[in-house]
Formats: sequence, C-alpha cells, structure tokens
Amino acid sequence: MSSGVAARRDAKKLVRSPSGLRMVPEHRAFGSPFGLEEPQWVPDKECPRCMQCDAKFDFITRKHHCRRCGKCFCDRCCSQKVPLRRMCFVDPVRQCADCALVSHREAEFYDKQLKVLLSGATFLVTFGDSEKPETMVCRLSNNQRCLVLDGDSHREIEIAHVCTVQILTEGFTPGGCTYFI
Repeated sequence: MSSGVAARRDAKKLVRSPSGLRMVPEHRAFGSPFGLEEPQWVPDKECPRCMQCDAKFDFITRKHHCRRCGKCFCDRCCSQKVPLRRMCFVDPVRQCADCALVSHREAEFYDKQLKVLLSGATFLVTFGDSEKPETMVCRLSNNQRCLVLDGDSHREIEIAHVCTVQILTEGFTPGGCTYFI
C-alpha cells in the first residue's frame, strides 16, 4: 500500500451538522464499524410536548432534540451534555437521560475494553460449533473492522461475524473475554 493511500485512510475532515461539529473520516469507507450515523430529528411540528414527561412546549418550556436518538424533550429531560464518540462529535452534546446512560457505558467500554483489544490481550476463543476454546492473543485491526487472532493458528475475523462476547471475571485475569465466532 502506498503512503498516499495510507495517509488518505487516516484523513479526517471537520463537518458542521445541526447537532454540532464532528471530526469524521474523509472517506466513509474508512470509518469505524462502531460509528453511528446521526439520527433524523423528529420534526418540530410533530412534537408539541416532551416525549418523556409530556410537558407542553411554549415560550418558557423550550424544545431540545437529543443528538443520539433525535427525539424532542424539554430542558429538564434532555439537559445532559455527554461525549458521543460513536458519532465523532468534537464536544459533548445534549442527550436525553436514556441515551446519556448508553453513551456513558459505551465510553467506559471504549476506555477499558477497546484499549485492551487495540493493544492485544490473551482471550479464550471458541470457533463455530467447536466445544473447546483456544487460547489466543486477540487485537483489533488498525481500521477496527477485524479481530486479529493469533494462537496455534492465525485468523482475521470481521467484527460483523462475531456473534457473542461474554465477559468472564471468575478465574480469569481482568478484561478476560470469551469470543464465540
């Protein structure tokens, strides 16, 4: 691969959307499979009331859209500003309580589990109908589209083909997982 192609894979551009500034890959094909598209916002005329508490919108009770789900909420129900890495937002964005909770959990996953996968760690992996797990060093490929597995054999599995991930804590080192592929 030429250095020009490699440079383009990492190229990012700053995009202004109705939800805020986003730093996105220059080419969609090079985006992470973990990325989310911005949702369609519920049109203002279709939501005269908060979709959580049913408060009527007026001059005092303003309408806000959750940047993750696109639904309409009052300020009380959509006041949290939380980083939304999966949509590549530069700054934390307004989210409803349910979406903020999901975003917090995802951030925890990215901060802990994803770092382990990027650097590589030892996991038990079970392939297909096999009953016996194999100890393998697993890491996420640079483009985050494949799990690279090294043990008695070498395999690259597309993330889309991973059907189950179990976090095992008893009897295993922290961060240990079993992948069923």
